[in-house]
Amino acid sequence: MKLFFASDLHGSLPATEKVLELYKASGAQYLVLLGDTLNHGPRNPIPEGYNPPVVADKLNEFASQIIAVRGNCDSEVDQMLLSFPMMMDYSWVLLPTGQRIFLTHGHLYNTNKRPPLNPGDVIAHGHTHIPVAEYQDEIFIFNPSSVTFPRDGYPASYGLYEDGLFSVVSFDGEVLKSGAL
Repeated sequence: MKLFFASDLHGSLPATEKVLELYKASGAQYLVLLGDTLNHGPRNPIPEGYNPPVVADKLNEFASQIIAVRGNCDSEVDQMLLSFPMMMDYSWVLLPTGQRIFLTHGHLYNTNKRPPLNPGDVIAHGHTHIPVAEYQDEIFIFNPSSVTFPRDGYPASYGLYEDGLFSVVSFDGEVLKSGAL
């Protein structure tokens, strides 16, 4: 199984187009969106190419391949534009190895506030816009950062999971963080 992760698109059409281009080239079976998909939110500037309706149209072309969760900037109005569900605060993916990936945006559950997880499970979230791929207290923490508003000097990035390896990859192909289960 190969998964492609993106978070914090914030309605940026250029970032979304790049994500979809990279997703198609990756060969991943599913595109996992970790929230803050269409709206930029009141604390962020208006992103380059801000165009939520067109971003929604582009994402809807991949609706059957998307697993999405709600971010703190997502709302029922955003859901009206999307043909895939994204209003749940979390979702689960069960890996063939029996480990679970807990998918969430990061504003409710995150690295420091986790749901009940078993040793070796994964919590995947965005929200902080900072890449992470590491174990903490027997739980693997994964954050692909943001494709629109990366922080702390990191470039825009996305995440990949394949064969037990999680990687955070910049748009130019540099592996920023990685870790194995």
